[in-house]
Amino acid sequence: MVMKSTEKEKTRKPNMREAILVAAEELFSTNGFSAVTVRDIAHAAGANPGSVTYHFKTKDALLLEIYRRHCGPMNHRRFELLAAARRVRDLQDRLEAIVRAYVLPAFSSGSDLAGGGARFTRLRAIMSAEGNEVTGRIIAQTFDDTSHAFIDAIHDSLPHIPRAKIVWRSHFLLGALYYTLVTPERVSRLSRGDSDGTDAGDAIEQLVQAAVASLQAPARDRPAPSRRRSAAPTKAHAHDGHALR
Repeated sequence: MVMKSTEKEKTRKPNMREAILVAAEELFSTNGFSAVTVRDIAHAAGANPGSVTYHFKTKDALLLEIYRRHCGPMNHRRFELLAAARRVRDLQDRLEAIVRAYVLPAFSSGSDLAGGGARFTRLRAIMSAEGNEVTGRIIAQTFDDTSHAFIDAIHDSLPHIPRAKIVWRSHFLLGALYYTLVTPERVSRLSRGDSDGTDAGDAIEQLVQAAVASLQAPARDRPAPSRRRSAAPTKAHAHDGHALR
């Protein structure tokens, strides 16, 4: 009898860690980080609280692992696409390629791994809004390097726009990305069926076009050169969108 119990435990252990991760992600994406306890996670995973602390030590470490497993591959892909985008000579095409390099990996997985999936996107949105010190530190640890790289690349393409304004506009892009991934049905409903909110290809292009227009908008508290510089790239619209296709 003891032998059978031991064998059963051995077969359960490889899957228990994954079950805990899935349960925690679902609970965090629904209730936030602060409201969820280790006991809640254990119950949802069909485990005991000791299993959670055995595999992850703390709830903070568990959240960090959730971010790492999704965002490690996503950030890696973003850096790959960003490197290619930086080699595009035409400034208009380069800017579009940079924005696409940021947006595309969030849609690139049909599962909840590698940055994709509405559940993890919902979790990210809730974590960002919660304002918890732990979640803030994990978000910064996971994304700040990538975010700085993209902001710097955009600024290199739009040097006449102050970097602080690019930060704001990139911030708005992130919000649009969250909302597009989490509520695609709203697009279908409000367009009365003319657009399919679940069409990832169309969503990516719409996001890229809107973000590029926003990033290129004149800095209103700056002199006229921003208008001249932002107007010039419109001549290159015939080449729009080809850099990373």
